[in-house]
Amino acid sequence: MLKPAPYAMPIEKALFYGGWIFTALVLLFLIAPILAIVPLSFNAEPYFTYPMPGLSLRWYEDFFGNERWTGALFLSIKLAITVTIVSTALGTMAALGLSRAHLPARSVILGILLLPMIVPVIVVAVAVFMSFGYFGLIGTFTGLALAHTALATPFVVIAVTSTLTNFDWSLQRAAQGLGAAPVTVFRRVILPLILPGVISGALFAFVTSFDEVVVALFLSSAEQRTLPKQMFSGIREMISPTITAAATVQVILSICLLIGVELLRRRSERLRGIT
Repeated sequence: MLKPAPYAMPIEKALFYGGWIFTALVLLFLIAPILAIVPLSFNAEPYFTYPMPGLSLRWYEDFFGNERWTGALFLSIKLAITVTIVSTALGTMAALGLSRAHLPARSVILGILLLPMIVPVIVVAVAVFMSFGYFGLIGTFTGLALAHTALATPFVVIAVTSTLTNFDWSLQRAAQGLGAAPVTVFRRVILPLILPGVISGALFAFVTSFDEVVVALFLSSAEQRTLPKQMFSGIREMISPTITAAATVQVILSICLLIGVELLRRRSERLRGIT
């Protein structure tokens, strides 16, 4: 834990610890809904009360034993994997192109690439719905994957671009000078050094697609239900405690992926000599 400087005045120490306390309270406020949902997923009764009358795994059994829920989970995983592969490839290529110092209109291109992250997702969903309607992509897996790819690619661009900030491009020129082909230079020189950023961007892309619900509501058909859409529909049609089990599974998966991102970030800093 950080500590104030030994020579800090009492008012400075008070502000320092007050800032830590305020930050902790804000974090507690943000994660309080999660702290409430996770215990409810183990509730033995089909109603939401505290204290709980007993503990049970019945809602997890219903989640993993119900074809409607498992189908939505598998569709979300399949969609997220597809989006991760495509967005990682596109985002990495875009980041490599943007890393060139003499690229014309670099800031304009970067701003356009980051628009899906900046524009409200409901606006993106309406625009995608109107444009995909002309090509017959509404209600198809391809259309949903393309829309999610547009939302996930900016995260890959940011992650890989930050990794390329301190990249030594003389290594590329040295490899080219020794006769290596461009593909070999990328595979043997560039990719191993930027791999932590690429994997971090891929994990963010996976989480973005796996948790997305607004675009799925606009583009997917009635039979095509992702896990977030199934949870949203379940809240509207019939509030079942199975939703708490689904939410807990989603939270655990997201936490595991974010821990992986943090470990990769630290590894990237060690490779670049940052302490």
